[in-house]
Amino acid sequence: MELNHDPTPQADSAESKRVLEAVIMVATQPVPPELLAQLLERPVTDIEAWCDELAEAYDESGHGFELVRVAGGYRYQSRGDLVSYVERFVLSEQRSRLSGAALETLAIVAYKQPISRAQIASIRGVDPDGVLRTLVARGYVDEVGRDDGPGQAILFGTTPLFLEKLGLDSVADLPPIAEFIPDATVVETLEKGLSISPHDDVGT
Repeated sequence: MELNHDPTPQADSAESKRVLEAVIMVATQPVPPELLAQLLERPVTDIEAWCDELAEAYDESGHGFELVRVAGGYRYQSRGDLVSYVERFVLSEQRSRLSGAALETLAIVAYKQPISRAQIASIRGVDPDGVLRTLVARGYVDEVGRDDGPGQAILFGTTPLFLEKLGLDSVADLPPIAEFIPDATVVETLEKGLSISPHDDVGT
């Protein structure tokens, strides 16, 4: 009589990693480990361990891509040392870049979120409506709620796409803003401006 044997732990692990590779490869955005756990019907800790093992294997093999965790999920991306070739390819598509004003506004939203239009205007000194529309259209910024103070101003915050583009898992991974501002006076001014409470704003 032939007996059926369950697959060995090693075989189970290898097959699960193949599934992870296949799913993450076709995903258009980072795949949360919780979703992968549901697909494989395994604990999240197993998924995270297997993804770590895959990432280590790619590192050791010297592939031109890597498996990373960004925006709360896993994705494949090109190696950092190959960025010049990737940029050349991407720029060949003639995609428009964000203006300096849009980048400045995006930085303010990223570090101060949730934040309203009026608060952004008080920090930048100009009307942010135009650049906010651009950032929302690009998918980097979105409405995340309403201030519970007078006027119930719309509050903006960054999106998972923003984290994905920067290769971050959460906004907590953003570098300290002081690293990019050498002048102590400027640091003090920005820190004071960024400490505005949402309840100070009564506009929309």
